[in-house]
Amino acid sequence: MKVTPKQADALNYQLTIEIAAADYAEALHKRLNEYRRKADIKGFRRGMAPMSLIQRMYGDQSLYESVNGLVADSLDKFVKDEKIRIVGEPLPSEDQPQLSWKAGEDFTFKFDIAQTPELNFEVNKEDKIVYYDINITAAEKKAQKEQLLQQYGSLQEGEKAGENDYIIADIANEGHKAEGVYVSISHVAEEARGAFIGKKAGESFQLDVNAAFPNETDRAAMLKVDKAKLGELDPLFTFTVVNVKTYVAAEENQETYDKIFGPGVVKDAAGFEAKIEERVKGSHEQEANYRFGADVRNYFLKKTNLELPEAFLKRWLVYANEGKFSAEEVEKQFPGFIEDFKWQLIRGYIMQKFGLKVSREDILSAAKSYVAYQYAMYGMAGVPENLITSSAENMLQDQNQYRRLEEQCEDNVAIARVREEVTLQTKKIAMDKFRELK
Repeated sequence: MKVTPKQADALNYQLTIEIAAADYAEALHKRLNEYRRKADIKGFRRGMAPMSLIQRMYGDQSLYESVNGLVADSLDKFVKDEKIRIVGEPLPSEDQPQLSWKAGEDFTFKFDIAQTPELNFEVNKEDKIVYYDINITAAEKKAQKEQLLQQYGSLQEGEKAGENDYIIADIANEGHKAEGVYVSISHVAEEARGAFIGKKAGESFQLDVNAAFPNETDRAAMLKVDKAKLGELDPLFTFTVVNVKTYVAAEENQETYDKIFGPGVVKDAAGFEAKIEERVKGSHEQEANYRFGADVRNYFLKKTNLELPEAFLKRWLVYANEGKFSAEEVEKQFPGFIEDFKWQLIRGYIMQKFGLKVSREDILSAAKSYVAYQYAMYGMAGVPENLITSSAENMLQDQNQYRRLEEQCEDNVAIARVREEVTLQTKKIAMDKFRELK
């Protein structure tokens, strides 16, 4: 067996592997005997079928497995011996000779192998990266307070319906009626909302429900009828308002403080103002930290100026995805992929350089934070810890989700360490200017 490497450039190799019949003869003999030992063929005792029959049945497969085993071993040995930082996996060369796959013949294989460049850079005080300190304004604090009080408000009786209110109505026509229908005016089709606005208890009006409620699932629920029956109904209904419900923000008092922050945490208006400012500041820091992470990434992408075997990577992406993406689709998405790939290499180098690791506990914690956020998005605060943990554990059973959260944790750990090592150039900025940054 002969292995001949040819280095096209610093990152690309072509490896030619020549396998003579004598190289695989013993392996082929062993495989055929193994198939014979396991063969359960009608008319023959187990393991006693004639070798000629075994060769006819399993010869091609045995040859393929024997030769490919030698090829795989040769590739693995070359990568290890040369200490290649391999990208993806070896690909058959575009000038690979056609193979006949007949026992007793010699075989020649050609593979393209690519590697990543060796990274070697410092992370120290000579690296200067901007960190934005976003100003807190009175308007932001006012908006945050109003949002919180609105969030912890309640539905109360209203006199006449506004565009953000609700009505309870009885609706009927000659073919169907439904009592106590609950309608959120903001969810009515925009062109039909005027029919509801300003209405008081006892007032009636006619409305085409198909136009006002275009979503069939919502319309069926409102009419209290099976969705399949909607087409049988006359869409023109008379709505009689039973009462109006308006959402009223919570009053600023001790009961509200306790609902928002927990019993006794906030005791007066000054404490409430302090908590509001703390929340706004936390939101600003979250945005500033996200921006800092993006700036760290861009800074080191420029500093390292990595060159990668892009032509190989494009071929490998098509090959590895087994027809899911065409070469044209890969070409279109490649700029984003290559930037992500470069950052993965840089992040890995930073973690190795500073001995940083991410544990499963870190990943579980990230999953729990994500689950809690999802619950909060649906207005479900105070979800029991055991339910959040259970949902997070289920989430981590999905390998794609696990890897996404693992990369997120690696990003957080690497960027936090960079922040300790580099020189931060802190800049005060207003939120509107911050959001204009490119």
